[in-house]
Amino acid sequence: MSLPENTTVLIVGAGPAGLAAALSLSHHGCHDFVIVDAIAKGQNASRAITIHSATVEKHSAHPYVLLSPQNVTELVLGRKLRSLGVQVQRPHRVVGMKQNEKDPRITEVSFEDGQVIRARYIIGADGARSTIRTILGIGFSDPDGPNLVNNLMTQMITADVTFEPEPTGSLTTEGHLNIILSSDGFFMLVPFGNHFNAELMRDGKPVTKSIFRVLCTIPVKNGEPPHAPPKEYIQDLIDAYGPTCITSDPSLNTTPVKLDQLVWSTRFRTHSAIADRAFTRLGAAIFLVGDAAHIHSPAGGQGMNLAIRDAIFLAEAVTKHIQAFAEDPDVDDTILQECAEVRHARALEIVGFTKKLLRVASLTHDAYAWWMPFSLASIRDLVLRIVGRFDFVQSRMAWSLSGLGRR
Repeated sequence: MSLPENTTVLIVGAGPAGLAAALSLSHHGCHDFVIVDAIAKGQNASRAITIHSATVEKHSAHPYVLLSPQNVTELVLGRKLRSLGVQVQRPHRVVGMKQNEKDPRITEVSFEDGQVIRARYIIGADGARSTIRTILGIGFSDPDGPNLVNNLMTQMITADVTFEPEPTGSLTTEGHLNIILSSDGFFMLVPFGNHFNAELMRDGKPVTKSIFRVLCTIPVKNGEPPHAPPKEYIQDLIDAYGPTCITSDPSLNTTPVKLDQLVWSTRFRTHSAIADRAFTRLGAAIFLVGDAAHIHSPAGGQGMNLAIRDAIFLAEAVTKHIQAFAEDPDVDDTILQECAEVRHARALEIVGFTKKLLRVASLTHDAYAWWMPFSLASIRDLVLRIVGRFDFVQSRMAWSLSGLGRR
């Protein structure tokens, strides 16, 4: 598909951040933009599933956590964008950028197929391996340095699965998030029910049974997990670390269940990184949002939320700058720089917050010292059982997770 030669705003990447940026631009009255993505069609894997209050409360009150697979979120955002007459242009992979020789505020963006777009603003929403960030030579590293997290939590797997027979019990109630802490890390179980079966397809065919999201830490002593963990690997993890209601071990579960379909699986590491800067110029004003600007552990389900909020606030700032430029072609970048600095600060806060959560979850059950036969993990569990009963503690934790205090 041919691309226009010129646009005011070019959005690179059509994940949640890129789609949210496009919708926010439209909301604020900017319609001269193009959104491109390198892949031929959107992915059907669920990936991130948590949407917090601060992300959905932009225009109305939603005091809860919304569980929705990332591909469903992208589907909803994409449909809304199409209803506004905007289509994601696919597949178009960026391979180069250079400043326009005639207009110093325009960048020429080159694509793999030879096409070129000239843009005044570029939003890089192209993921953790961002091409935009790489071309600009912007550094991407952990702000606190490497290896600061207990290796108990350095590697994890996550998967969407079905069981046969379907498990029963309180832990299988739809929408409930269940976490089991153990000496080897933690195991998470989230029942989706049948709500997303049509979107979470297996080999092109919809899944008919209830789908469960599982997430499990992989002890370093067990070696590195496979890139796409197979069914047998996931079953072994469930039997070793999961709740009894989904184990296949008859000695633990009177009604043994086995993993039936492996809808999707992946592995990942819980490292953090943040771009040295989220705004720069190479002719055009260029921004990094979402995973292109920052990555961190999945603790607290913050990643996709921060990405979407990045995009919403940035698009508003870009629109204001476009309007200011129309009135004064010599306008400076104060509006853009201030927005970028705020989003960079928010990212640093989230990186620190997720590290704290990870450190708490990483406490081991080994005795603290010979003279103190208690482990830090047992102390953590005791404290959580006691103080977790108080409403104000629950409210404070919910507020921290929701993002309402750090939009």
